[in-house]
Amino acid sequence: MGPLIHALQDQAFGVRSCAALSLGLLGDQRAVEPLIKALKDFDYTVREQVALALGLLGDFRAVTPLKNALQDSSQTVRNRVVLALQMLGKYQDQMELS
Repeated sequence: MGPLIHALQDQAFGVRSCAALSLGLLGDQRAVEPLIKALKDFDYTVREQVALALGLLGDFRAVTPLKNALQDSSQTVRNRVVLALQMLGKYQDQMELS
């Protein structure tokens, strides 16, 4: 997991983007804080994948940073943030039913 977290700072946006999505798919909560930081990446495609990854991880530490990202300059990022927040809401609903 360390190499993927490190890849979030790679010079190539494609590497950062793939690393973000991979971290979300792996489901390891240690990725949450680095992904939250990556929500401020200068490339919108990276921010899109970061938002999705945070939604996949289902960690509520991401709620406030995701809500802040609703102000992103990119419409596609904002759409992905909405999806991530919906995913987090489903995790919360499942926890309440347990």
